[in-house]
Amino acid sequence: MTEKVRDIWRRLMALSRKEYMELKRDRSSILIGAVLPIVLILIMGYGISLDVKNVPIAVVLSDASPTAQQSVSFLDGSDYFSPRYVTSFTEGEKLMKEREVNAILVIPPNFAADIAHRNADMQLILYGVDTTTANSVKGYVESGIQAINASLYEGHASHGIVTVESRIWFNDANSSTWYFVPGLIMLIMTLVGVFLTALVMAREWERGTLESIFVTPVRIAELLAAKMLTYFILAMFGFFLCLLSARFLYNIPLHGSLSVLFLATVLYLFVALGIGLVISSATKSQFLSCQIALIVGFLPSLMLSGFIFDLHSVPDWVSTIGHLLPPTYYLELLKTLFLAGDNWVLIGKNCGILAIYGLLFFLLALKMTKKRVE
Repeated sequence: MTEKVRDIWRRLMALSRKEYMELKRDRSSILIGAVLPIVLILIMGYGISLDVKNVPIAVVLSDASPTAQQSVSFLDGSDYFSPRYVTSFTEGEKLMKEREVNAILVIPPNFAADIAHRNADMQLILYGVDTTTANSVKGYVESGIQAINASLYEGHASHGIVTVESRIWFNDANSSTWYFVPGLIMLIMTLVGVFLTALVMAREWERGTLESIFVTPVRIAELLAAKMLTYFILAMFGFFLCLLSARFLYNIPLHGSLSVLFLATVLYLFVALGIGLVISSATKSQFLSCQIALIVGFLPSLMLSGFIFDLHSVPDWVSTIGHLLPPTYYLELLKTLFLAGDNWVLIGKNCGILAIYGLLFFLLALKMTKKRVE
């Protein structure tokens, strides 16, 4: 190890020790990083329920007869559905795995003949990762089939009833908690990463403690790395608590790789901490940093990431904005890894996007933080 590298390492450790001592004195930071995650996940984990509209659904018309087309006509022009007609179940399954649709409605080849024999049925496959949407789709389809049955009986007394056999994929318990807890983990990591870093840096700007650091040989990159390292460790401790809660309090399975889950969280925390550093470097005020962190950090993560509103069910411009935000990709990773398993195409794409965002925000914070007092 060269003398230059040893000097960098010594300064980094000294700054990290300084941050640790400040963390010990500032009980509010510990509360945000360790206590708040448990409070949020306990209070919010059980009680969120929402309706959905414009649900994308793949319709497999194996029977192209007019009777079969009439039986699914309730999907067309409905405010609740956005149907995509496909010719095979494999095509519909591919769309579901790529998160293009939230359900697959399968019309069997002999559907029209089965209606004539009073024994027709459809199969409905639901994407159970989003439990709220899945239950809503099931209810909407069953209501539509009831209307079709009523019309068939009214005009043709000899015709029989149509039934729907539904299955839920990726959420065997059919529990909304399985859907919301990964979203809460994303919100908690955003809160800890963005808010905590923005506030502590802004506090040092206000108190003038950075002036003492600026007269030392410490480089800006080392200062930012020390800030990120300390609060990264605190945030990962909060994530570990959330992970234990998800597994042992809510019995949520982890179908994907634990190592990939940790990698995704590391990348997202790198992004969140970078956003906090950029905010504090731009404002240098605790009050203003808090307001900006709320507007650009927490609220978009809550409203536009797909946590509350399925991005497949919102207007295109809202979905576009949501896909510009890093929390959207982290949330998609969490849901997939917890409930669906290792989708390597999605993992590679989303982790790559988070890595680019993290590097971008760190370089931006590095450029905006000047080693001088203005």
